[in-house]
Order: sequence, then structure tokens, then C-alpha cells
Amino acid sequence: MKPVLSAAIVIMTSAAFVCAGSRCRGQDDFEAAPILYSQTAPANRITQLQQSLQEGQVSLQHEAGTGYLRSLLTALQIPPESQCLVFSKTSLQLRRISPATPRAIYFSDDLYVGFCVAGDVLEISAADSRLGTVFYTLSQQPPASGPPVFQRQTDNCLVCHSSSRTEGIPGHLVRSLMVDPSGQPLLAAGSRNVNHTTPLADRWGGWYVTGLHGAQKHLGNLVVERDESFDSVDNSAGLNQTDLSGRFHTNSYLSGHSDIVALMVLEHQVLVHNRIARAAFTTREALHYEKALNEALQNAPGTRLESTTRRIQSAADKLVEALLFCGEAQLVAPIRGTSGFTRQFALPGPRDAQGRSLRDLDLQTRMFRYPCSYLVHSQAFRDLPEEMRDAVRARLQAVLSGQDQSPKFAHLTPNDRKAIREILQETEPAL
Repeated sequence: MKPVLSAAIVIMTSAAFVCAGSRCRGQDDFEAAPILYSQTAPANRITQLQQSLQEGQVSLQHEAGTGYLRSLLTALQIPPESQCLVFSKTSLQLRRISPATPRAIYFSDDLYVGFCVAGDVLEISAADSRLGTVFYTLSQQPPASGPPVFQRQTDNCLVCHSSSRTEGIPGHLVRSLMVDPSGQPLLAAGSRNVNHTTPLADRWGGWYVTGLHGAQKHLGNLVVERDESFDSVDNSAGLNQTDLSGRFHTNSYLSGHSDIVALMVLEHQVLVHNRIARAAFTTREALHYEKALNEALQNAPGTRLESTTRRIQSAADKLVEALLFCGEAQLVAPIRGTSGFTRQFALPGPRDAQGRSLRDLDLQTRMFRYPCSYLVHSQAFRDLPEEMRDAVRARLQAVLSGQDQSPKFAHLTPNDRKAIREILQETEPAL
């Protein structure tokens, strides 16, 4: 295989090569009141599944090669078509990862599962309404007795998943960087955080990518020699690929694909999950500080401080910008995936009376037909504190009604705003 440039993702676990075991800045903020991250009991899809396992309502089946993976995805309703493959050594089980044995990531609207061939554990992260993101591992060895047990992880994962790169909260991180043929990151070449605003030309190195995208370039399916010039790498052999079987043993995975559409959705979703968590944390912290200050100043209980309003509005504005795809990188050619993810993703809806859904993909000039994130239907979004919901609702209404004509929302045409408003009125009336 020709040596070329690549980049990588870090989604759920610590990236030891970046943080070198030190605690990242900002972690202490959410370990204090009112968040109390490590002390607070989680409440999410994984805690629900663990309870069902303990009560014998659900069981997980262990298979040779993939362990609990297939059964876990079924129990959590995560489609195998969502599989994305990353081959940089940038996660907890970095010894297991290389271009010959990429790490697989599967995801749904509120869950991410990481799998390594011959890995010791499955890596799981769950969106949690109170705690932002909660990280778990599940041993790939069946227990001596009783059901499998999800182990919550804090220090290891929070080393890198609680910094400015993740909005300062326990969150997810998608990165782009160069790697050598063994999968080792070449940090001297730099790195980039990736979301839906990142140009395609800067995405997907360190990933395997299957799909058609015309003349648009990207950094997928590539590795680079350490002595190679990073500025002159030719990635033509990595573009518009539909078959990965010549690159590694695809039969070790649930799918032979690393779908380009799944990758794009994943990158959008990670950004919005982090913004939702940041909005929730900011509101709770602002109200906690306000209460203490009111008591110190002997103000009437519930006196609203201007600083509280500003903090909540700032976080709400950033969340709305992510929800409405501000700054989205435009497509200059159609995108087509290979795994069936595009069809699978659109199935859950919900849909309005005209059959429209925020999950309808465009993939011609932009990612979604109606550019408002489907994560407005997520539990984490619905569970935002009332003060934050009010601020987000007001900003959305101003934008979608046309009252707010800020340049950052100029990508939304009058028809876009009308369609999104109508879809929300029927499918998420609380907005």
C-alpha cells in the first residue's frame, strides 16, 4: 500500500499520547458542586441495561472473535451499519490498534461503542442528562457468575475527555492527525478537531472511509512514512473507495464498511452532544452561584442576576448555532455511503404530516435536507434546565421566524426556516 497522509479520531477513551496521564484543565470545575461528576450516580441507557441484566430481563450473548459486541448493539438498538473504523493508536487499547486492526466505533443518538479485535474490553460512552457523558468499559471475558457488569470510568477517560476540546465538560472528541504505518500518531505534523464545520479535505485521515464523493478530497485510508514530506502526499488511491478487503481482514468486524455518511453524522452528533452538556452544566453552575451570591448579599430568594442571564444566553446561543449547522462545510459533489447507514438512519423519524423529518439527509450540497439537528428529539436535550430551554426556544423562534437575520444564520433560506419551524411544531411542540 502506498504510504500517504492520515488523521485520527479520539471518541470515548483517554488519549495518553496527548495528555500523558495528567488531569486536563477544567475537570475540577465539574467535580465541584453543583455537578459533582464522579460522586453523582448516572442515569442513562447503560444504567437501564445493567438493571435489566441484573433482573434477568435481558441477557448478553458472548461470541468468538467479537465477544459481547453483537449482542450489546442489539440490546442498545445501535445499528451495525453505523460502523466507523479508525486505525490510529489514540485510545485506551492502543496496543490493539493499527492499520491492520482498526478500532470500530458504533453509535446511536445517545450511545457510542468501541471495539478492538482481541480487545480486553468494549468501550462505551452514554449521553447522560445530568452528567454530560458517562464512560464505561465492559469486559470481553464472561464473568464467573452472574451477568456482565459495566464498569464506570472516570480518571482514565477524563484525562482527555474533559478539556477545552470538549467544551470543558465530560464529552466526546473527534480529531484529525497524521499517523505512520504502525498507526502511531505523528504529532509534529499537527492535529485538528473535527465537526460538521471542518472542510472535507481536512477530515478522515486515520479512518478507513468507504463511499463515493466525486472530486472532493479527504484524508481517509492513508498512512505516511515518518520521513515523508507532509505537504506533498498523494491521496488519490484513498478516494472513492467501496471495498476495504485489500487493506485488512474485514471479516473480523461486523461490517466491511466505514461509511462516509456515518462518519459525517458522527462528527455532527459529537459537537451537538458537547454543546447540550455545556448548556446544562453552565445553567446549573450559574444558578448555583447566583443562589450563593443572593444569600451573601441578602437578596430576595430567586433574584435573577444579570451575570446569570448572560452566562445562560451565551451557552444557549452556541447550542443553537450547532443545532442549526452554522458554518457547515458545503458539499460540492454528491455523497453516497456503502453500508446502508443512510437508509437506516432515516427510519426512526419522527415525521410531520407531510412526511418530513429532521433525519432526512440531503448529501448533495449539505448534510441534511432540513438543517436543524435531530438531537432536539434526544432525552438529553429535552432534560435541559428550564432556564436553558427557554433561552434556546426564544433564539430558535427568532431565527426560524426570520426576525433574527444574523449573518451566521444566512445559510438558512426562508424556505428552510419555514420547513424547520413546521416540522418542529408537529414533532417537538415544546420548542
